[in-house]
Amino acid sequence: MIVAMVLISCSAGYIVYNRSTVDEMRPVDAIVVLGGERDGREDYAFDLARQGLSRNVVLSDPYGRYDTQMAARCGTHDPHFTVRCIPPNPGTTLGEAIFTRNLAIANGWKSLLVITWRYHLPRARYIFSHCLNGRDVSMLPVPRTYSAARWAYQYFYQSAGFLKAFVQDPSSTCDGSQPGT
Repeated sequence: MIVAMVLISCSAGYIVYNRSTVDEMRPVDAIVVLGGERDGREDYAFDLARQGLSRNVVLSDPYGRYDTQMAARCGTHDPHFTVRCIPPNPGTTLGEAIFTRNLAIANGWKSLLVITWRYHLPRARYIFSHCLNGRDVSMLPVPRTYSAARWAYQYFYQSAGFLKAFVQDPSSTCDGSQPGT
């Protein structure tokens, strides 16, 4: 019975997370990089900006002021784009969607490219679609391969995160007044 449940969970996880929609790269008003592992996502965003996809790169900075790697990325000066580093509040995907919504409103941004892990795309898309309705939001994974053990762990972790997002309803919490996902 347990083996069957694990196989069903892995099969469903594969379909939901490995086969999720990845949007086309195209010019946008801002590239937003969600916080997470040191998997090259910030440098990937910088490369996309240098290729002309955007003049604005926003980095989620949930790491704290003593993170030297993030401080170096936040201090990037490039003639092709500007970098903004924002600590999410709450320090979750919802917090990132909230600050992205606020920046989009303040700057008149209509189109955004969000970069995150491959397995985080479906949940990030769900939350961002509720917070940034009416804006063109594309999702793109950082190019990277993951081990089978990592995928198995993430199937369960992201599914629990999805459940939390459904229960908390990002539509009603997007104003930042309640705890997030």
